[in-house]
Amino acid sequence: MSHDQSTPGPRQDSSASQAGGRGRKKGRGRHRGLKITLGVVLVLLLAGGGTAYWMYQDLDGNIKGVDINKALDEKDRPEKLPTTGQNLLVLGSDSRAGAENKELGGGGSVGGARSDTAMVVHIPEGRTEAVAVSIPRDTLVTRPECSKADGSKMPSAGRVMFNSVYSQVGPACVVKTVEKMSGVRIDHYLEINFAGFKDLVDAIGGVTVEVEEPIRDKASGLDLAAGSHKLDGTESLAYVRTRHGIGDGSDLGRIGLQQQFLLALLTEIKSQDLLGSPTTAYRIANSATKSLTTDEGLASLTSLTEFARSMNGVDPSSMETIMLPVSYDKQDPNRVVAAEPRAGALWKAIRTDGTIPESAKKSPATGG
Repeated sequence: MSHDQSTPGPRQDSSASQAGGRGRKKGRGRHRGLKITLGVVLVLLLAGGGTAYWMYQDLDGNIKGVDINKALDEKDRPEKLPTTGQNLLVLGSDSRAGAENKELGGGGSVGGARSDTAMVVHIPEGRTEAVAVSIPRDTLVTRPECSKADGSKMPSAGRVMFNSVYSQVGPACVVKTVEKMSGVRIDHYLEINFAGFKDLVDAIGGVTVEVEEPIRDKASGLDLAAGSHKLDGTESLAYVRTRHGIGDGSDLGRIGLQQQFLLALLTEIKSQDLLGSPTTAYRIANSATKSLTTDEGLASLTSLTEFARSMNGVDPSSMETIMLPVSYDKQDPNRVVAAEPRAGALWKAIRTDGTIPESAKKSPATGG
């Protein structure tokens, strides 16, 4: 399996130190990185919950389900929140399956898929606000023992790259890894791929972003002057994938762009009359569901509709985006590790529906 490697740190290691690692030399030819945001989820859910049910019956077949609860041992999981709050694990897959995904991913012979973006989205009790915590894909974690699809066991391993867990064991193991590292119970799982991201942005007519400094990234093909830009699906994908044109060229630097895009996408959704336009709502929902994989609890139109209604109060203005506090690894500066006690304080606040300390919102490693 061949993948390019990028680094969160200011220095580069010429060798691939982990499965899923990346280097700038290879990165120019084949970029990784669908950057999924909560907007993908909310577009789908708002569309499903706000229009006539009969228009969505044929969408059931689009949704792919993964039985996370069956794959995990209940007694080995964190307890559910004692409130009506919800925690979602949202993944962006860099799968090259299918011609469109392969083209958008830069082509090349790439086997399998990786969780190129991971966000733990916490919706506190009352469901009128939300916080999205981005987990850098180069974070070194302890992968717990997990079961593969064929029933065999993958033993626990330390210091593995977070984004390698998906390709090595699958989505259920990613959920288990997040639960182990955070103590946060994951209620739902959602995943979307390259083509789904592009088609979703095109379905809503593009997203407007404000560029503070020029971005010129030959690797991703993105060339934007400072100012306001309305991006189509292909441009949006390049925008959230770019890393060579910002900061120190690392994965950490572009997380800020992903979070900015998230709020811009949500704002665009709110500005459209989805509830009054069944045709538009259907087009958006159809685009999203074709490339969507969820846990079994959301893998039906009825479940999505019910969940949508419970989230109608979430507004972009009340949403907060945070990167998991990380620091550069002392053994390998091209990798990062959770920065304690900041990371622990962040996860505790989410577990308890508490206020996130300001110190837990700041990361020692920023990516420039």
